[in-house]
Amino acid sequence: MAYNGLVSFGQQLVRRKVVDCSSEASRLSRCLNTFDLVALGVGSTLGAGVYVLAGAVARENAGPAIVISFLIAALASVLAGLCYGEFGARVPKTGSAYLYSYVTVGELLAFITGWNLILSYVIGTSSVARAWSATFDELIGKHIGMFFQQYMSMNAPGILAKYPDVFSVFIILILTGLLTFGVKESAMVNKVFTCINVLVLGFVIVSGFVKGSIKHWQIPENISDPSHNETIPEHGVGGFMPYGISGVLSGAATCFYAFVGFDCIATTGEEVKNPQKAIPIGIVASLLICFVAYFGVSAALTLMMPYYMLDKNSPLPVAFKYVGWDGANYAVAVGSLCALSTSLLGSMFPMPRVIYAMAEDGLLFKFLARVNEKTKTPMMATITSGAIAAVMAFLLDLKDLVDLMSIGTLLAYSLVAACVLVLRYQPEQPNLAYQMASTNEEADNNESVSTSESQTAFLPEKGEKFSLKAVFRPQNTDPSKLSGSVVNVSSCIIGVLIVTFCSWTVLGKDALKNGTPWAIALLVAVFLLCFFFTVVIWRQPESKTKLSFKVPFLPILPVLSIFVNVYLMMQLDVGTWIRFAIWMVIGLLIYFTYGMWHSVEASYSAPMDTERSTDNNVDSCK
Repeated sequence: MAYNGLVSFGQQLVRRKVVDCSSEASRLSRCLNTFDLVALGVGSTLGAGVYVLAGAVARENAGPAIVISFLIAALASVLAGLCYGEFGARVPKTGSAYLYSYVTVGELLAFITGWNLILSYVIGTSSVARAWSATFDELIGKHIGMFFQQYMSMNAPGILAKYPDVFSVFIILILTGLLTFGVKESAMVNKVFTCINVLVLGFVIVSGFVKGSIKHWQIPENISDPSHNETIPEHGVGGFMPYGISGVLSGAATCFYAFVGFDCIATTGEEVKNPQKAIPIGIVASLLICFVAYFGVSAALTLMMPYYMLDKNSPLPVAFKYVGWDGANYAVAVGSLCALSTSLLGSMFPMPRVIYAMAEDGLLFKFLARVNEKTKTPMMATITSGAIAAVMAFLLDLKDLVDLMSIGTLLAYSLVAACVLVLRYQPEQPNLAYQMASTNEEADNNESVSTSESQTAFLPEKGEKFSLKAVFRPQNTDPSKLSGSVVNVSSCIIGVLIVTFCSWTVLGKDALKNGTPWAIALLVAVFLLCFFFTVVIWRQPESKTKLSFKVPFLPILPVLSIFVNVYLMMQLDVGTWIRFAIWMVIGLLIYFTYGMWHSVEASYSAPMDTERSTDNNVDSCK
């Protein structure tokens, strides 16, 4: 009896969501086009970091070779972007990585993903709002900050901010109202600010190439500071790559976070006119535009002045002053505020949609799934998330919390890549969760397939048994239950091996640096095992489902994406992981006391319920 209860409990944790994509019906308003998605992705990704990050990384990590750092970071981001693009074509519904996990790996991991996405968006919204407030205050002479610090000072270092930031609350409330008013209006405001930001960055890039000089990429080995007339050895050895390959890679790890934000496009599945094509195009196009902008600005900066003289906090104003264009600072200030505005909107836009998707599935409180009938927006989720972000921006010192954004985002990226890896090699299962979407052409071809045939498509082949020959030389050209299970097990092992590899590069750093043979042998062994199981997956037959977009070079790209994300997660400090654990405890309490028992999928989990299986026996999203 106890055993059956334990099995039943475990089955509840891994139950998968069944999505019926045969209908375009949505409670939200389908009014966004591809250009809206590109603007949303560029706006949320190309934030104020472009005005600061290039200076800091060029000065301390890469020098002029920062352009290569951005290229590497962009390629790593594209790995995650392609995985999101395929799922956007498969499951054109609201929920992003949360939904993608739910239909593939089960309810518990989906809740963990969604819970961490909420954390990332809330902290992102609060921190960007404070940055907007600080930037504006800097432009007007710091009068706002001095007033509140004088009359409303708070003395709780490490927890509360120095003073309550009323202005950031005001900004969040305005944007909350805008998002509640309508998605079309929000998209229009975002497009205006994004266009201004891109124009300013275009001006910066052109200015850099006009006023810059290639000699700043050819600085001699003995670098000297004109103001002190002394050698500065800590600033590298000069030339295009003063800090060497290690500096370029270190800079790339930092630059990777500059491309975070495109995933907000994936939350618009039910608000886009043609999501199967618009979402993949929007993700890839926005990443390309952002790379060109980051590449151009970093090249312009390092051409305008020597990299070791760049200001870490405000490189562009200092660079324009260096070339005698002080007046350009006004354009930079306008562009910076517009970038912060779009970045703030980019953080606030997806947050209520993830909350709405989770509440509609019953994993969060049901009142959060209410939709305004007039504006067709998730009103309660928007107001609630805006209020939480406003309180955090008002009171908290967010510096120690910002790294939590990275854990949530990188975890979501990793799970989406893993889902793509697993899903592509599964047998056709139209009455379950695997086959979400196909093209109209395939849907027409499949109309003649009977229900009984479709239900037997994923059963084991007659006489199908596990063997090394069956693993490395499968007889079937289509995925079978055996080949799907081989991929599932191999993917889990690869995940464990990647975590082991990345953990050891951090924990055994000293042993590896000293060239300890057993430490190096362990890494090599883990790498070879990972390569072996990747080959095992590659040998399995792929699903031939036609989609508007598919990730190329499977299984290499998803595995690389998971590796990059896990490696970056392991670089975060212990304090960040402790805060993450606290957040997870709160989330799991909510799930096990409320979400697990109110899940919509729970009402369909009984074996006798065949009606839903039949209703969802359509695998075409038109």
